[in-house]
Amino acid sequence: MFPYVLYAFLAVSAVALWQYGRDKRRARKKKNRIPESVLLGLGFFGGAAGALLGMSLFRHKTRHWYFWAVNLIGLAWQIWVLFFLS
Repeated sequence: MFPYVLYAFLAVSAVALWQYGRDKRRARKKKNRIPESVLLGLGFFGGAAGALLGMSLFRHKTRHWYFWAVNLIGLAWQIWVLFFLS
């Protein structure tokens, strides 16, 4: 069970990282943006590592405290799940 959950978290993290980069590009070009609820949902529901990496790598949404809070809480429960399953 552990490897499947780990692979799922990695897949969602990859999508979150991609979406943060995509939203940053759209912000620069003044195009339609990705809703904050989508970015927060990706971070909380399995992709916290990718979301935090995307925030740091693209310097995107770093001034919003609730992005840090949601992603760090998501990371904590995801680590807890992986620890519990191992």
